[in-house]
Amino acid sequence: MTLFTVDEIKASLADLPGWEVRDGLLTKTFTVKSFAHAVLFIGAIGQLAEAVNHHPDLNLHGYNKLTVNLSTHSAGGLTNKDFDLAEQIEKLPHKPLK
Repeated sequence: MTLFTVDEIKASLADLPGWEVRDGLLTKTFTVKSFAHAVLFIGAIGQLAEAVNHHPDLNLHGYNKLTVNLSTHSAGGLTNKDFDLAEQIEKLPHKPLK
């Protein structure tokens, strides 16, 4: 797995509104309607993560804020796996969560 360069990171961030790199992590905080919606969102992210065997750190805070942190630990930084999963996660808030 090849680490992204600074230029690759900048180019990839352009396609991910609200995402940023902080402390070496690709991160975004989502605000959802309710605690229940946040829990469903975590489950949906979990399904995506399992499907690609790439697992983000998730932090539910407040009652409706979920912070997602991505990094490829085995590579020691950010790779295409992080940006690919972020793209998939980005589509979730627009889908009905059951």
